[in-house]
Formats: sequence, structure tokens, C-alpha cells
Amino acid sequence: MSIDIKNLNIKSTHKHLIDGDFSAQELTQECLNAIKEKNKDINAYIEVFEKTALEQAREADKRIKEKKYSELTGIPLAIKDNILIKGQKVSAGSKILENYTATYDSTVIKKLKDAGAVFLGRTNMDEFAMGSSTETSAFGITKNSLDVKRVPGGSSGGSASAVAMNSCMGALGSDTAGSIRQPSSFCGLVGLKPTYGSVSRSGLIALGSSLDVIGPMGKTISDVEIIFEAIKGKDELDSTTIEENKKTKKQEIKIIGVPSFVNETDGLDNFAKNNFNESIKKLESLGYKIKKISLPNIKYAVPSYYIILPAEASANLARFDGVRYGLHKDGENGIDDYFKTRGAGFGKEVRRRIILGTYVLSAGYYDAYYGKAQTVRELIKKDFEDVFNPSNGETGVDAIITPTTTGPAFKIGEKINDPIKMYLEDIFTVPANHAGLPAISIPSNKKLDGSFDGGLPLGLQVIAPQMDESVLFEIGKNFLGEE
Repeated sequence: MSIDIKNLNIKSTHKHLIDGDFSAQELTQECLNAIKEKNKDINAYIEVFEKTALEQAREADKRIKEKKYSELTGIPLAIKDNILIKGQKVSAGSKILENYTATYDSTVIKKLKDAGAVFLGRTNMDEFAMGSSTETSAFGITKNSLDVKRVPGGSSGGSASAVAMNSCMGALGSDTAGSIRQPSSFCGLVGLKPTYGSVSRSGLIALGSSLDVIGPMGKTISDVEIIFEAIKGKDELDSTTIEENKKTKKQEIKIIGVPSFVNETDGLDNFAKNNFNESIKKLESLGYKIKKISLPNIKYAVPSYYIILPAEASANLARFDGVRYGLHKDGENGIDDYFKTRGAGFGKEVRRRIILGTYVLSAGYYDAYYGKAQTVRELIKKDFEDVFNPSNGETGVDAIITPTTTGPAFKIGEKINDPIKMYLEDIFTVPANHAGLPAISIPSNKKLDGSFDGGLPLGLQVIAPQMDESVLFEIGKNFLGEE
């Protein structure tokens, strides 16, 4: 049979592989053909692992023949360029790591290898995941495959475009303030930011260690659910990972909270606002009760994030000194080596955040800025705890919804020279990172024929209590009409 990647998801592809309708090698070759045809215009992939991918596909076919397979055996995936795959280059979108080769597999890659997945290549990203448009990459801008004049979002824009241009069956991204959910919204996809600690960060190039989470992106809820189930779990290599929640079956999800701040948000365009209100009506028609809730400290989420994140980033990026690995530039002495290497290797946005982070951690300003931002973060966490408290009858809810973004994908170059506008892209997504909560973006204006009302996709964000990803999947499937 012919392979139509556009109309396949992981579940249906798995059935075709098991039934022998096509092989993993044929599927992988079809994906590689799509990359050859489309990537030159989109720049979703920095590097394609053609030889390795076909070898993995051959091995997957053997496993299928021997009936030693999982649901991901033979499924071609794209991997964000900050997740280590042993023997492959990994650059985090930066010149400072341009020729660095990973010496070990990240834990998520080990798990996917064990499942028999196929890795097609590494995808473009904002440098060190600092950005919301994939315009800060040292390897060129990634374009939105739905409209090449627009950004795909960021920082996982390459992964989003790879899925959206039907060159893979799913992808991995990382999310520090919305870097999976925002590009998923811009590209009409489903993107999951799991609970902080539910997926190991071992082998993820760190940005903000208390915020970073690896997660899946795909065309359907079931796609991201299957990938998440494969990569989650406690890991002795990451002390922040937590045991899987062994809760008894949760009560039926009935009440969804809508924060009052959504309609008070400056910059939420009418297209997104109207779509959000239509999404509320749709959820009500599906039997959910909608309740207005208050998250009093949510307005401080972005300002506190842009103190905490640069502080953690400046510490994490101190290791890129031109001595141990990565780019090296010769100076007049050791200190000059350091300055020349980092000056040449880091882009403008990375340098901006390192400087800001070093400043807020300095002796005279630590308490005034970093300490205060951490206090605010705890208040934001407490706000979520209060509304998710099942014993709180008056305000308690099972899930929270917001728009994922303030509008559809913006044009390339529109915001790149205005850092404040770019930082405000995180306004709806960053609170879940502060609180370590799971959140998902699902297409909210997708029509039955696959097109989007208004021409460009928008996302609905659903946030659930810690370790309650199943709540997100249930609401998402109901909303999208998935079985």
C-alpha cells in the first residue's frame, strides 16, 4: 500500500506495521524522502541521520517479525538538538557546540531505543532554547510549514515544523516556559509539557534546571500519550525525577476553571479571544462545568521567570568555556581565551540572558531580585494548589484552561528585535513551569477537513494537577473527538 504520512498517526501506523502493509524501512524512507523534498524550504532539521535511521528501521522490522515489539517499534521520530544521542552531534542550536558529539545517550533516548523507535535527525531550535520563534538559532531560521512567512514558534520550532510538514510521526522537544506548547499551537499540533520530574533530564543540555522538561509533540492526543508513556519514569541519573503517581482512579472530571486574568491580558488579540470563548462553549456542550477562578499572583509569572531563568542559565552555561569541549578561540591568556570563545560562540540573546542572570545573582542584588522572584514563584505554586484542592468546594477545579498563545504565529522578523514583546509570548504557558504542573496544547480551531478556522491554527492550553497527565489526555480526546 502507499504510505500517506499526513493521514497516519502512531496507532494506525503500528497496526499497518504489524499487519505487514508496509515495513519500517519503507516508512522511514518515505519520511526521509519528505525531508529531502521539504526541509530545504523549512529548515526543520539541522542534520538528518539517514544511514542510522535505515539501520534502526531494519532492526525494527526484525523485532516485528519476531513479535518482540512495542507500539513505538519502527516509528520514525525527530529529536530536538539539545537531547543527547550517543555518537551524534548535538549543538543546542549554538556555534559554541557546533561540532560536539554526544558521548552517551540521554535517558529518554535510551528508553526510545529500547522501544524500537527510529531517529530521523536533530531538529533546529532557538540557541540553548532561549527564544520563542526559532529565530535565534546559529543554523538559520526555521519556517512554519503552514505559512513560510511566519515563525513556527520556539524554542522547539524545528520539532514542530518536522511534524507539521509530515516528515515524521512525532517529535521530542523541551519546555522551559512554553517551548513545546507554543510551537505546537502555532503549527496546529498537540504538545505536552509533562509534570516536572516525571521525565528524566539526564542528557538534556540544561537551560533552567528547575524549569526544564522533555516532552512529546504529535498530530493527535494518542501520539503524545504513547511517547510520554515510553519516556516517563524515575531515573537514578536525575535526582529530581519522581515516582509515578499510584493514585486510585480519579473521580470523573467535571469542573474546568477559567482564570479571570485571561480576559484582562494585554495583547490577547480578538481572534484568539473569540476562539477561546468558543472553546469554552464547546467544553460546556461536552458536559463540563466551567467555573471562573482567581490566580492572584499569576500576573507576576513572566517577570519572575525572567529573573529565575537567566540566573539558572548563567550558571548552567558557565561550563561552555572553550577548555573542556566545544568551540575554542585562542587569546593572549586563559581569561582572553574565555572571553573570545564565549563572544564568538554565543549569540546575542544568549549573551543578553547570561549578563542579566549574572547581575541578578550578584552580591548586591541577589536578595532584591533572585530571592524575591523565588518567593513569588512559591506564591504562584500556592495559587494553583488552592484551586486544585479537591476539598475546596467553592473554588476547587479538576483542570484549568487558557489560550496557549496571545494569537496565531507571527511573521518572521516581527518581534525578534523587541525582547519584551518576545518574552510576553510566554504569558499563558510559563505559570505551569513555575508550578511544575503538566500542561498540554491542543488545536482549538481545527476543522474536520484539517484546515483551520481563520486560516492559522490556535491552541487551547489545559493544565492539570501534578502527575495527572491522564486528565489532560481525557479532556483533549473529548475536545478533539478522538477515541
